Amino acid sequence: MALSQMSLVEALIAPGLGHNEVLERIEGLVAWERFAMLLSVLEPEEAGRRPYDPLVMFKALVLQRLYDLSDAVLEEQLKDRLSFRRFLGLSLQAAAPDHTTLCRFRNRLAQRGLAEPLFAELTGQLEARGLLLKKGTMIDASLVEAAVPASRHDRPARDPDARVSARKGKGGTHFGYKVHVGVDQGSGLVHSLVTTPGNVNDTVVADRLVRGDEEAVYADKAYDSRARRAGLKARGIKPRIMRRPNKHHPVLPPRLLRFNRLVARRRAAVETTFAVFKCRLGLARTRYVGLVKAAAQATLTAFAFNLRRAARIESAA
Repeated sequence: MALSQMSLVEALIAPGLGHNEVLERIEGLVAWERFAMLLSVLEPEEAGRRPYDPLVMFKALVLQRLYDLSDAVLEEQLKDRLSFRRFLGLSLQAAAPDHTTLCRFRNRLAQRGLAEPLFAELTGQLEARGLLLKKGTMIDASLVEAAVPASRHDRPARDPDARVSARKGKGGTHFGYKVHVGVDQGSGLVHSLVTTPGNVNDTVVADRLVRGDEEAVYADKAYDSRARRAGLKARGIKPRIMRRPNKHHPVLPPRLLRFNRLVARRRAAVETTFAVFKCRLGLARTRYVGLVKAAAQATLTAFAFNLRRAARIESAA
């Protein structure tokens, strides 16, 4: 089903209805046709049925992540909220996709691995607008609960890709996934993201979060290693990684304690990213089973986060 244009009657009688300043800023922030090109590889859902335009469906998924909606609630909102229909380009007469159509489209997008290139395209567009400052990258990771809590005996049956891990600094265990991010210092935009089973150590994917063109990398003690510090220096990047004691130096000297305090102050902003992910965008728990779908949810969450964040930055400029 192709994008619908509002009729003359709609334009005349409802120019002020459905006004949503955030969505209007987001709509004009990026070149959506570039995302349409990436989505064009998706085949029509089924023969004999007029398909929805892939860009309409993708923008519906963006709304879903912006407002933390289930498929059923998203369907209701697309029928009821004029601002949502304007964002998708649906006329008042056009039928909105139902929850099963939305679910199937999201699954197809995840299975084709399109969430990552769509996110990369957004990052490239935001970089072209000068929104990535590249002064530094803050890296960190956070645990995300699996969609269905499981007892000790049926965890593999509930979600075979999720894993058990201990909570850092907290008691008990966690069953689910871990989201690793690289956040641009200053702008707060997420420029890299990796989702793994929950038992993968933070440091394993850390180097994949570094762009290579930032001035410095900020991280907590979990990422500290002589090899990583040397590798960053070799690339011309300042290793602002909190130092931890070792068997040769069980007590850090005052100089490194002071260094750690300064780094902690700088990297603290990354905690805000995860707070928004979990409290506002619904990533405290995955909605879907399996690493592929969980990773797509996390990536689309970062996509929505960046759109909202970039729109706010530009409106304040």
